[in-house]
Amino acid sequence: MFVILVYDVNVKRVNKVLKISRRYLTWVQNSVLEGELTEATFRSLLIELKQVINEDEDSLLFYILGNQKYAERKSIGVKKGGEEWIY
Repeated sequence: MFVILVYDVNVKRVNKVLKISRRYLTWVQNSVLEGELTEATFRSLLIELKQVINEDEDSLLFYILGNQKYAERKSIGVKKGGEEWIY
């Protein structure tokens, strides 16, 4: 499955969330990562992130698509991360 993660977390936890997320996904822009994951790796990512965030303060948003084939990303302005998946 193709996953896009968007997060808004307290500044105290940003580095931890980013470090965990980058082990699974590709950073594309501030607070945004994306990539192909299996169900098992997605569950592992969720478990690790839930151990770090405070659910009363922080927000994680996952967009889950069947696969990258049906996803399209258009970008305007400064490129801040990985653009390699656009052909």
